[in-house]
Amino acid sequence: MATISLPSTPTISPSLILRPRTHTFTSLCCSSSSLFGPSLISPKFTEPRKILPFSTTISMSMESGVGVMGTKLGMMSFFEPGGTVVPVTVVGFREGNIVTQVKTEATDGYNAVQVGYRRVRDRKLTKPEMGHLQKSEIIPLRHLQEFRLVSVDGFEPNQRLVLEELFKEGDLVDVSGTTIGKGFQGGIKRHNFKRGLMTHGSKSHRALGSIGAGTTPGRVYKGKKMPGRMGGTKRKIRKLKIMKIDNDLRIVMIKGALPGKPGNLLRITPAKIVGKNIPKS
Repeated sequence: MATISLPSTPTISPSLILRPRTHTFTSLCCSSSSLFGPSLISPKFTEPRKILPFSTTISMSMESGVGVMGTKLGMMSFFEPGGTVVPVTVVGFREGNIVTQVKTEATDGYNAVQVGYRRVRDRKLTKPEMGHLQKSEIIPLRHLQEFRLVSVDGFEPNQRLVLEELFKEGDLVDVSGTTIGKGFQGGIKRHNFKRGLMTHGSKSHRALGSIGAGTTPGRVYKGKKMPGRMGGTKRKIRKLKIMKIDNDLRIVMIKGALPGKPGNLLRITPAKIVGKNIPKS
């Protein structure tokens, strides 16, 4: 009977064992003292960069004081005692301007007062909106806006803001609202462009004209004034003077024009004046 001899297991040299590849990061040291020295190339290991946690700090512009919301009624002429005629905008106030929520740094990370305006029927609001107001037993209100303040001491939910206590005649206020929407307009109406000649063989009347060069840069720069939608944006008019406050009619007359058309919602706040109620820094 023949015997079969199995081949013996070959021995592997330790130098042939596969090891994981290691990477060495090197950097050039180009200082004048070691430019030609032996330490021209020295290993340098960099630590992984630490990823900072996401910041939850809320950054907003603070108001110089709590304000109110009103409804634009229209414009008229106001005669001063000296006989000077001043164009004013009449702002009326419906039921509302009630504090609906007081936010503090401990609960929300910043100090603010939320104010509601214009009472509506219950079915006009959603259930989440009704639940938010019912927490403080507040009537249904259509508009809710925040006024961020430095301190919210003295404010509590369901507190009614009185216009006479916040403003007086002669004060300067900032008024913001939504401008009248004009729709899609051309360059002449939207950006006050000048039209071309209507005679003498001119072929360019109200056209926009050239909007850029050719091969260089080969594109139209961002922000180019061109036809587009006009109006319907938020606008703030600063430092307007209160000419008269009528408590019986529940109106206030403010000098100048205000954004929007009659019936538009307006936000009235004390004017920010650097050095007076806003620090110079």
